[in-house]
Amino acid sequence: MKILIATGIYPQDIGGPATYSKLLYDELPKRGIAVSVISFGRVRKYPKIIRHVAFFFILLKDAFAADIIFAQDTVSVGFPSLCVAKILRKRLFVRVPGDHAWEQSTQRYGVTDSIDDFQNRKYEKRVEFLRMIQKMTVNGADRVIAPSMYFRNLVSKWAKNPNKVVCIYNGIDLSDIPESTGVYNSKTIISAGRLVSWKGFSALIRVMILLPEWKLYIAGDGPQRKELEEVIINSHLEDRVFLLGQIPRSELVKKIQDSDVFVLNTSFESFSFQIVEAMASGTPVVATNIGNLAEIIDNEKSGILVIPDDKKAIASNVTRLSSDLVFRSKIISEAKEKAKQFTIENNLNKLIEQTKLI
Repeated sequence: MKILIATGIYPQDIGGPATYSKLLYDELPKRGIAVSVISFGRVRKYPKIIRHVAFFFILLKDAFAADIIFAQDTVSVGFPSLCVAKILRKRLFVRVPGDHAWEQSTQRYGVTDSIDDFQNRKYEKRVEFLRMIQKMTVNGADRVIAPSMYFRNLVSKWAKNPNKVVCIYNGIDLSDIPESTGVYNSKTIISAGRLVSWKGFSALIRVMILLPEWKLYIAGDGPQRKELEEVIINSHLEDRVFLLGQIPRSELVKKIQDSDVFVLNTSFESFSFQIVEAMASGTPVVATNIGNLAEIIDNEKSGILVIPDDKKAIASNVTRLSSDLVFRSKIISEAKEKAKQFTIENNLNKLIEQTKLI
């Protein structure tokens, strides 16, 4: 059995698809399944459209030797994978880490609706074209994998046969996360993610106005970086808010362990690697009660859930986790246990069970 993984990003890139693709590349051969990877990064230097055509031909060449093509998104690599699978009559699995049409429409076409509202409304032709492409990919796949029950329910509405959409939680390698010493920089907040509007970093930066003795570090990069730099300057927070850019996972884990609290003020998440890593690292989490995050965090037990952009709630819970040491200790203990549910072993077992790889 040989699987060809088509992914939009791959290490050294940072992000869910990169992490997951590398996981499969490292772990599936241990179970007798050969794996090769083609990253869209190989063609990203070309102009739009041309890069997708180039990726198609690279994929076509390598797919002859594969039994299964496993695409890590629905459009950039998903649609070329669908075309190759149909031509070569190969089995196609598609992992859907997000709604590409919604993400692009919020970044490029002025859509401000939430991802849930987006599912039930019509938009301009460019948005509907992207939506059509991702639905074609989902409907052309033999198996569709969503990283949470929340997202499985959402993606099932795109499919003519909802039964082929399954939930398989992401597997995360927690073995290289060192045991927390319990020593951290008091009154330091860490956050991480792609710098895009729905991650809520702009509002999180403004939370710091309510926490005048605290510092905030944000790891990650993206199209909103310049805007966030302006928010920091306009809020006079240059000495307390720092954009770290993309940093290696090992460095991010250390930053998380060295911080008082991890905060994620996102308005959409299909699955958050960073939250699970923070929970396993021994740093308490304040996150938003959206998407699948309630599947990861049991509110008031393994973390705190708040409404997106609720600055007062974020600030008060950050202070609470810092000052109430008994509560903090309970949250950390519960979180470490909950993080163990999202292991590589559990992910691979579920993947093999749902796709009959072996």
